[in-house]
Amino acid sequence: MILKLIWRNLWRNSRRTLITMASIAFAVLFAVLMKSFQNGVFNNLIKNVVGYYSGYIQIHQKGYWDEQVLDNSFELKNALTLQLQQNTQIKKIAPRLETFILASKGNSTKGCLLVGTDAIEENNLTQLKKKIIKGNYFENTEENILLAEGLANRLDANINDTIVLFGQGFQGVLAAGKYKIKGIVHLASPAMNDSFVYLPLRATQYLLSAENRLTSISFGIDNPENTDVIVQNLKTKIGNKYEVMPWQEMMPKIANHIKADGFSFYIFSGILYIIIGFGLFGTVLMMTTERKYEFGMLIAIGMKKSELELILFGETILITLFGVLLGFVLSLPIVIYLKEKPIRFGGEIAKVYEQFGFEALFPTAVDKNIFINQSLIVLAMAVLIGLYPLWHVNSLNPVEAMKK
Repeated sequence: MILKLIWRNLWRNSRRTLITMASIAFAVLFAVLMKSFQNGVFNNLIKNVVGYYSGYIQIHQKGYWDEQVLDNSFELKNALTLQLQQNTQIKKIAPRLETFILASKGNSTKGCLLVGTDAIEENNLTQLKKKIIKGNYFENTEENILLAEGLANRLDANINDTIVLFGQGFQGVLAAGKYKIKGIVHLASPAMNDSFVYLPLRATQYLLSAENRLTSISFGIDNPENTDVIVQNLKTKIGNKYEVMPWQEMMPKIANHIKADGFSFYIFSGILYIIIGFGLFGTVLMMTTERKYEFGMLIAIGMKKSELELILFGETILITLFGVLLGFVLSLPIVIYLKEKPIRFGGEIAKVYEQFGFEALFPTAVDKNIFINQSLIVLAMAVLIGLYPLWHVNSLNPVEAMKK
């Protein structure tokens, strides 16, 4: 009987029921969209930053990050290579030998960062080949360089020109060599664009007298959310000789920026939930007030208050479930669409983003946890607000309620 009364009461006033369902559905829709946009934008930001050079994780010799010199490089051993290749979560591996060096052409000399890298693996990790604006990409067997655009302008250098690299190699050995510029790359980060020189790894190891040595190995992984797990696994397997660092540790400013924006999301979410809560409460208050006479009559003819409270609570739960389900159905295709075709800004806004190496792109993230968590939050709010009719019935005087 109670189940029948719950169902009939819902559709006895279909307009009221549909209004309540719609308010809950739009609450779920807005909450899911807000969280999906936040996660999507942050994931894209992280992808831009770590995919541009550092990778999600790096391995160094113990102490290298605090003192980034060639003497803190390490020898690449077969055992380490095998352990990394066996980790199925690691999809891209880019070995590098990096050091600061002087680049000279004619009367112009400029300090720069020499990056010795595997041409194929570097392109897989950072898409370096796509950043070439003049000339061609190099190969592992060559002794040609790629010069960053800003550094090329400072040296007044162009493709097919020859520049001299001069500095200190491994264990204080003199390092000097002449190399032809095969390509000029545009790097969105101003600091990188003014100082980077890329040279094939073997040629770099020969120049610096650092045979089979590396300063870092950068990784691309299948799922950024598994970063901490992969770091812990690597630390356990490869021992204390190496330091394994996630991108958050290498770039704390960006990690802190994301955390700060995460806190702002909770503030905006709180405001959204307050608006949603007042909307739901207004609907429930209206529903309760206009049924005051009905409640009084039911109690007067013998229905227990506990039974009436159970009916009202059942109505609240059922209508909330319908609203949450409707919100889920409405939000899912929108989130998927905005993931496949994200909002992209152009003009001056895009230029500002590109100056810092970011795409002016605002995608959503499709994550089941977002839908589940936001739906549960709205459901909990609706259930909490649904306790008001129970309190109203418990304190109701049937004689007073039936007075017109």
